[in-house]
Amino acid sequence: MTAETPAAEPSVYLDYLNRWDIEALHFSDQEILAAAEQGLLMQGRGETEIEPRTHIRPRAGADGHFNVLRGWIGGDVDSAGVKVVGDFVENYREGRPSEYGLLTLFDPRIGAPKALIDATGITEMRTGAITALGAKHLAPRNPKVLGHIGARGTAYWNVRLLCGLFDFDEVRIHSRRPESREGFAARLEADLGRKIIVTEDWRSCLEGADIMVEASRLPEPSPHFLTEWVKPGALVIPYGTMSAVELSLTDIMDKVVMDDWGQAHGVFGALRAHVDAGKLTAETLHAELGEIIAGLKSGRESEDETILFWHRGLSLSDIALGHAMLAKAKKIGVGQRLRFY
Repeated sequence: MTAETPAAEPSVYLDYLNRWDIEALHFSDQEILAAAEQGLLMQGRGETEIEPRTHIRPRAGADGHFNVLRGWIGGDVDSAGVKVVGDFVENYREGRPSEYGLLTLFDPRIGAPKALIDATGITEMRTGAITALGAKHLAPRNPKVLGHIGARGTAYWNVRLLCGLFDFDEVRIHSRRPESREGFAARLEADLGRKIIVTEDWRSCLEGADIMVEASRLPEPSPHFLTEWVKPGALVIPYGTMSAVELSLTDIMDKVVMDDWGQAHGVFGALRAHVDAGKLTAETLHAELGEIIAGLKSGRESEDETILFWHRGLSLSDIALGHAMLAKAKKIGVGQRLRFY
């Protein structure tokens, strides 16, 4: 090669994992929790960069919107990532999931893309993992009753992973459509090998539960979840897109924890009104979950504490889980390699 001959530009390839590739990985509950916990730990240690999610609403009166999540994780993961999720509540009418997701991972050293991953299942898994990890650090020592509102994709992983951590005497579920809640219960009973109690309303599902999870799909904010149903010492985890809780809910809490305070502002979220009204601020927030996992802040300190954990969903969890899945896929020969450049 002479001085006049330019060096050939390096090629760029990216790995592609579709839905069937993700299923072929047979990711275990422990692998899901470990990946999500790694992301939270690194967030707590300050080894990440995360941007508040943004939303794209394609037209007036649409039954859904797009969530755009962005972030970077250092260390062994060392990936930047962007996930776009289409969240369309009426998709069930066509037999479709309510959410479709796509995760793109980038090399943070040169900016080139390195992976394209179906994130529909990742979104469901990592949401359940954050619910479960929050409960691991914030729930009472021996919770006996789980009350869960909602039967969408993330709901399955909420219940499954929580049941893997705790020995509940009762697991109660409720959702708006009878066929949805009955089908959800049947799937859980088949997979978990335990009885699931299907309730006819919110109150009979939630009242007196030790862990109360609200993952509803309301068309607009409406107080379906009443503060008076929360018993002292309970852990409350509301994360519906549209708020289903009363404004008084934060008044009875000894601690409020989030996955990331930067996600507290925006258009949607279970505690949107509480932030707007000044009931939840950076000063009144006890901690981010990553700070608790990293040992920088306290989790539950007594059985009498009533605690609320609000998670909005982090790009970091998607990136960490996507990275772990990509590593396993390469190890067992799953997926496709595409020429990009």
